[in-house]
Amino acid sequence: MQQNGVYDLLRMLEMSFEEGFPIIPRKFTIVKTKEIETLIDRIYASLPVEVQEARAFLRRRDELQAEAQQKAEKIVQDAQAEADRKLSEADFLKALEREGIRIRAQVQEECEEIKRKALEEAEQIRAQAADDAMKTKEGAELYAEQVLTNLEKNLAQQQQIVKNGQVYMEKLRSESFGSYDVPTSYSSDRVQSNSNYIIK
Repeated sequence: MQQNGVYDLLRMLEMSFEEGFPIIPRKFTIVKTKEIETLIDRIYASLPVEVQEARAFLRRRDELQAEAQQKAEKIVQDAQAEADRKLSEADFLKALEREGIRIRAQVQEECEEIKRKALEEAEQIRAQAADDAMKTKEGAELYAEQVLTNLEKNLAQQQQIVKNGQVYMEKLRSESFGSYDVPTSYSSDRVQSNSNYIIK
């Protein structure tokens, strides 16, 4: 039922474009923007749950990548600020310089780890979304196949009904011809003169 709803909304969307005022045929058409936006929102709302979850996964992936980038930048900035502050102290210049190098290496390693995890999670989300999309496509194809199978059965039933009707009409026609009475004007001599016909 949900799939039919999507098809109905898509048809309504097509009708909205068809009812628009064409400025340049097949290129520019004036349409009701609010009506189109409403139909698009309804189409999104009518999509299968798997598709909506896939879109949510993709949005979450982008958010995770942005968060990871922000965290990495903040860590680098904090480490750089800390290293600069410590490096400015003359008494601990050498030790702090080495510490700064270590911190920078550690931060870079942590950033690479965060980036790696974010990419892995994004790949998992992408693979899940692709799998969900494939399942949705397979479901749609199965639904279409079922519709066509039912249509074929209905057509076969209709053909059988027509054939039965033809047989019945032929039977009625044969029974009607067989029920006619022979006129009394026919003599027995005329009947006997033609042995190929038998009148009952």
